[in-house]
Amino acid sequence: MTWLLLPVGVALLFAALPALLYFRNVTLFKPPPVADTGASPPRISVLIPARNEEASIAAALTTVLASTGVELEVVVLDDHSTDRTAAIVADFAARDNRVRVETAPPLPDGWCGKQHACYALSKLARHDTFTFLDADVRLAPDALARLAEFQRVSGAPLVSGFPRQETGTLLEKLVIPLINWLLLCYLPFDRMRKDLRPSLGAGCGQWFLTTRAAYEQVGGHGAIKASLHDGVKLPRAYRAAGLMTDACDATDLATCRMYRNASQVWFGLAKNAQEGLGAPRLIGFTTALLFCGQILPVLLWLALPLISTVEVVLLSVATVAAFAPRLHAVVHFRQSGLGALLHPVGVACLLMVQWFSIARSAVGKPVGWKGRAHPLTPGVLHHG
Repeated sequence: MTWLLLPVGVALLFAALPALLYFRNVTLFKPPPVADTGASPPRISVLIPARNEEASIAAALTTVLASTGVELEVVVLDDHSTDRTAAIVADFAARDNRVRVETAPPLPDGWCGKQHACYALSKLARHDTFTFLDADVRLAPDALARLAEFQRVSGAPLVSGFPRQETGTLLEKLVIPLINWLLLCYLPFDRMRKDLRPSLGAGCGQWFLTTRAAYEQVGGHGAIKASLHDGVKLPRAYRAAGLMTDACDATDLATCRMYRNASQVWFGLAKNAQEGLGAPRLIGFTTALLFCGQILPVLLWLALPLISTVEVVLLSVATVAAFAPRLHAVVHFRQSGLGALLHPVGVACLLMVQWFSIARSAVGKPVGWKGRAHPLTPGVLHHG
């Protein structure tokens, strides 16, 4: 054995533990149950914030209106769009009285646009169960009924479905599948479902479902008004208020294509990086954690002529552990095979986005989104 035993051992430890947790979590992160067809259909307000969504809003509405097993209304809040979003929704509303289009009030200073839109939508909802849905999500006909059944069975006042993430460009394939990977490799689902600690809260901001009573108890999106990362911050706000949250696998029930080019991927992930992996107090730890477990095993093969037989065996196990969750997810979550094979590159790209976000904030220019500055940018007002 050589001096390389220590880095090989570190790589093995940091790759194997997340892999073991992933395969444990996969058995717990299940699709929501099929709803009881004999029960009264749940009444759900589908709340869609929409800012410049003319390319996606029609498809979103078409799939929502095809829902079965629920009584629903659909409220779309046109958030000061400069395209045809409002006109497209108005056309749907003229043909289907379940659809309404409303105009967002001016955006107050200190609020993120999406959080303000969701908060305004909650005031417009007529039913006591809300589902907040991004405009780029497409639902299967039984998706709403099954998520409502999951919420009933779990007993959690806030639940979230993780859609299948569609990817097109190379950077999408490299980075977007890491959403599920991070969730399942680093969040212990056993503890999450037993412990109210806010740090264990997680969800997907693309699709939440909650009750009116719980939402109002927490303060709704007003509790996270300056956040750009509702997928993390909203579940944590519920938990801080003493309310449980849960999440389920919606791979077969919903699809979403978050971004459509490399620039959107980069800035879209950077906008909320500092509320997740890129938080200033966590960035050093998460960089070491991900580098040692997901990148280092591959880099160490460059020293193969110097590695002993024992170290080769250990490094082989570390490499398998690093790749196994991603390769499993190719089939289980229908993710990109190319992205899985280039997994270390994807992790490296993710880390670069986090550090880019840190650098932008350090010079007083945190990343905003959809033509709006970050809500905490000094000296910037946020009106519409």
